[in-house]
Amino acid sequence: MKTVHVASIPIGDSHPMVLISGPCVIETEAIAMKTAEALKALSEDLGIPLIYKSSFEKDNRSTAANYRGPGLEEGLRILEKVKKTFEIPVLSDIHRETDIPAAAEVLDVLQIPAFLCQQTSLLIAAGKTGKPVNVKKGQFLAPDGMKSPVDKLLSTGNDQILLTERGASFGYYQLVADMRAIPIMKSLGFPVVFDATHIVRIYGVPSKDPGGGEPGFVPTLVYAGVAAGCNALFLETHPCVDEALCDASSMIPLDKLKPLLKRAIALAALVRSWEEEA
Repeated sequence: MKTVHVASIPIGDSHPMVLISGPCVIETEAIAMKTAEALKALSEDLGIPLIYKSSFEKDNRSTAANYRGPGLEEGLRILEKVKKTFEIPVLSDIHRETDIPAAAEVLDVLQIPAFLCQQTSLLIAAGKTGKPVNVKKGQFLAPDGMKSPVDKLLSTGNDQILLTERGASFGYYQLVADMRAIPIMKSLGFPVVFDATHIVRIYGVPSKDPGGGEPGFVPTLVYAGVAAGCNALFLETHPCVDEALCDASSMIPLDKLKPLLKRAIALAALVRSWEEEA
């Protein structure tokens, strides 16, 4: 498997599991800084490498009236402040080629949203930056179908690729996690990230509605993803989920992360010991 380097963090089978975490979308500088400070402390306490995630724009919203983020310029300013203040790498979604030059100046990882994972021009533009690129598997795509975006990125000479499993369509409004996706995507030669928080989202229901997600299942999914061999966990979190402006019903409360991660880290160590014995 290719080792992907995000700043000073190596990601791959021979390296520790990594945490990618933060609010779904950037809301205010104060919330971003508060969350990043808490995650940095948690990372140091538990010994798990951290990549801070928050989107400067969420373009896939249910209605045009829903909050989409502060936009490119202000969002990158906040992410750069998080990066410099806490000395942690940062990740955000990119939705269009025109955003990439500015985003690549700040971001340590460019993330391709699930619905855009087959957009050839976007993938190639992201690949040409030379930055690590995290491609989220579309809900509509089989795991082995991720070979297509991988090949598009490789065509640019960029092999710093992460692949994220975030569920597959199960009917019209729900997603289901097929744990076979993790070893299948790892067989493509790149580290796999498991996103447990988007899988529990119930689409068609407003994200602030308590019925818009089933976060009680996140721990089960996390443990299953770790047992299946994921190289990183993607967990969206917020200091006050009830007030979050995006994915309020599926994010993990910031103060609930520690016990979940402690168990996940212990399980990851056990799985790694089995792999070394095999």
